[in-house]
Amino acid sequence: MGRWDRSPARTAPATELDRLSSAERPLVLFDGVCGLCNWWVDFVLRRDRKAVFKFAPLQSVTGQAILSRHGLPTDDLTTIVLVRGARIDRYSTAALEILRRLGGVWSMLYVFVLVPPPVRDMVYEFVAARRFRWFGQLDACPVPAPEEQARFLE
Repeated sequence: MGRWDRSPARTAPATELDRLSSAERPLVLFDGVCGLCNWWVDFVLRRDRKAVFKFAPLQSVTGQAILSRHGLPTDDLTTIVLVRGARIDRYSTAALEILRRLGGVWSMLYVFVLVPPPVRDMVYEFVAARRFRWFGQLDACPVPAPEEQARFLE
């Protein structure tokens, strides 16, 4: 896979793992010990009024299985992954798709999808490389609040 061959969606034949998400109920995989990533999950939870998104840490059994199933490295925790059945988006494409699905003013940011993925992903990588320094690193994945637990797979 080439350097810029990361953001385009991947599709593969459906498996049991794919049934954990769908086009209507996407799954967001995130780095569970990253302060920025946990902030992002909280941001999405607060704005996802229809409770469309489900979540799982990349480090979880489910997260690792989904990465493996799609032939993605299981040790790359620098990305957010959006899973919709057999379709998967990563990096800036995943973030923009999540914003689009939140609706309202956030969906207007989807216009940045017009920026070529290599440029968007360079900005994404710049932030990802500094996320622990800027936003901190947790000792363990936080436990969701009781009212949010149904939205988390693990």
